[in-house]
Amino acid sequence: MNDIRHSLLRRDALSAAKEVLYHLDIYFSSQLQNAPLPIVDKGPIELLEEFIFQVPKERNSQPKRLNSLQELQLLEIMCSYFQEQTKDSVRQIIFSALFSPQGNKADDGRMILLGKLVSMAVAVCRVPVLECAASWLQRTPAIYSVRLARAIVDDYCCLVPGSIQTLKQIFSASPRFCCQFITSVTALYDLSSDDLIPPSDLLEMVVSWIFEDPRLILITFLNTPIAANLPIGFLELTPLTGLIRWCVKAPLAYKRKKKASLSNGHLTNKIAKDSATGADKDCHLLYSKLHLSVLQVLMMLQGHLTEKNLYGRLGLVPFDHVVPLVEEINRLSDELNPLNASKEIELALDRLAQALQVAMASGALLCTRDDLRTVCARLPHNNLLQLVISGPVQQATHAALPPGFYPHIHTPPLGYPAHAAHPALPAHPAHPALPAHPVQTFIPGMTFPYRPIR
Repeated sequence: MNDIRHSLLRRDALSAAKEVLYHLDIYFSSQLQNAPLPIVDKGPIELLEEFIFQVPKERNSQPKRLNSLQELQLLEIMCSYFQEQTKDSVRQIIFSALFSPQGNKADDGRMILLGKLVSMAVAVCRVPVLECAASWLQRTPAIYSVRLARAIVDDYCCLVPGSIQTLKQIFSASPRFCCQFITSVTALYDLSSDDLIPPSDLLEMVVSWIFEDPRLILITFLNTPIAANLPIGFLELTPLTGLIRWCVKAPLAYKRKKKASLSNGHLTNKIAKDSATGADKDCHLLYSKLHLSVLQVLMMLQGHLTEKNLYGRLGLVPFDHVVPLVEEINRLSDELNPLNASKEIELALDRLAQALQVAMASGALLCTRDDLRTVCARLPHNNLLQLVISGPVQQATHAALPPGFYPHIHTPPLGYPAHAAHPALPAHPAHPALPAHPVQTFIPGMTFPYRPIR
């Protein structure tokens, strides 16, 4: 590596960047022939930091800075490299060496350049870069994944109005990236404050993707070798938990936002009020569509979990994440006066109950009814949630019942003793046969007084 470094020092910044990618491509290609997963050691990382991210090796040296044109040219060099490299394994290891956080001063520059590279890949539809970014999002700690998601949202939802259409079109080009992107943005926008409510353009795009093909959010889960114990601090295998959080908290979060706007003196004129009301109504319709799609996906999961031999072993909706969600709903319900937000609270709890019931039935949520009772004890009363928490009455098997018979879901009233079995009734004596009545002749000409029921 020292020989390569000395040869690169004589070059200008852009040619050195191109050359270091060339040398590391050769290096890792030979490594992959000897081992399926070669270890990326310190040497290649230091070369990339010095000649791609312009971090000097000597401590006292000033870092070099590329101007805007040079930075754009560097991004083009990197995009072209990943597009032209045909071996996915080499692409993945180079991408990982470039952008895996190292816990040093180069990480900020690394994340900034990664955000710009992925934004460029979206703009010019460079699928190899998007596929590498999808893998990076999956294996990188969530604190970095949400930073990348924030950069993409800023570029395509905030910076240039209307540019969301460009991002929307990558749905067919790289569904795997779309799945990981949804997981990232649901982790980023958790509706805990008004600033963390997803932008309406982003919400509309995510809902359109999922409504078109609900299986999109299972792509990572279906195509990844999975252990029963997932690492802590990384993105989840699916965005299901984040999407459930969006659907359940949305009615309360938007009500809180509207209340804050009114108390701050905003929306004073009628046009502003009507505009805000119309936008909120559109968002509520989108959340309803999203909730339906999430329930459909949850219903698919039992078969997939069984195929992977993970049914009852892997909770794709972790109970540890349900607990804080319930606590947030309880806090929001207390914060909003129940007298003024009864409809919103009812809708939020209905959606929570539906999601919990379907998730438990499909094996996505691994917990007992007693666990749910304990967690949901402080929530406002909701009839549907009470039914879910009570659960079905498990009756004894009966030979006369047909296969697949589902017992009654209603819990019997408490405090009443079981009825004793009644003695068998004596058989009634047979009645004598009645005389046959004469057959009545039908007369078609007879009128019939017909009066419709009003």
